[in-house]
Amino acid sequence: MTNCCEDKSCEIVALRAANHGRVLWIVLMINVAMFFVEGWAGLLAHSTSLLADALDMFGDALVYGFSLFVLARSARWQAGAALAKGSFMLAFGLGVLGEAAYKALHPIMPGVETMGAIGGVALAANLVCFFLLYRHRGDNLNMRSTWLCSRNDLIANVSVLLAAAGSYLLASRWPDIVVGSLIASLFLSSAFSVLRQSIRALRAPSTLSPQIMRSVTVRRRGTAP
Repeated sequence: MTNCCEDKSCEIVALRAANHGRVLWIVLMINVAMFFVEGWAGLLAHSTSLLADALDMFGDALVYGFSLFVLARSARWQAGAALAKGSFMLAFGLGVLGEAAYKALHPIMPGVETMGAIGGVALAANLVCFFLLYRHRGDNLNMRSTWLCSRNDLIANVSVLLAAAGSYLLASRWPDIVVGSLIASLFLSSAFSVLRQSIRALRAPSTLSPQIMRSVTVRRRGTAP
């Protein structure tokens, strides 16, 4: 019987996993670095939107770590990792909402110059991550949920820049608070989407190996394997 490696299925799977691994390591390092940069800047500027984006970077670093952990594992492991990622996204969304509510009750004008400069750097960094992940977004649930995180980052980065411009033009803290709330809403929407998909995948029957799938297909056609 022709085995997996003889018909190149194993090589294709291994090559895809290796490509995923390289991409995920790159975006992991970018997100860890930007977490420290944006977190430090957000504290200095008293900016809710920058702090929210920094927490998003930290959450993404955890997400990419989970993705690397399950690269060579089964579809069920990948669904479990997606469930964990959705839970992190949900937690950070609720955290940003709490931060926005706190700033609404304790008025502090954010530093718009810092918001604009660091927001621009974060946007450039996340554009790199987005294009690295874009070509792999349809490979599996694991990579799709990772790409969703990158897409959310871009929207959040643009929102930070809009908040900086709005705060500057209006001399108000409210654009920063509104952006924080919008980022939280995006997190929550994506979190529920990933959670639904991962729960559906976990409830589905276990994925069959390529050899078994080929055998089942051949037998259904009435031909001996």
